[in-house]
Amino acid sequence: MFYLVCFDIVDDKIRYRTVKVLKKYGARVQKSVFECPNLTEKQFLKMKHRIEDLIDATEDSVRYYYLSRDSIYRMEYSGIGETPHLERYQVV
Repeated sequence: MFYLVCFDIVDDKIRYRTVKVLKKYGARVQKSVFECPNLTEKQFLKMKHRIEDLIDATEDSVRYYYLSRDSIYRMEYSGIGETPHLERYQVV
């Protein structure tokens, strides 16, 4: 599954720790946005729980968007960047 993770975290130390967690699961595409391709549900839940343990739920916000393959292939962007790299699987 492909997830887009966006965050708004007040404290610098918590933001740094959150980025450190997200780098293990995906690629930073903007300062507060990560693309996390090819995650299993188990990996996603582990990542989400690790982030929830870090943030202050009264001040911080993290959003997780599941994107289907169709929506990813229809993704457009302006300026620098590149289309997400997705592994393609073929059943033989």
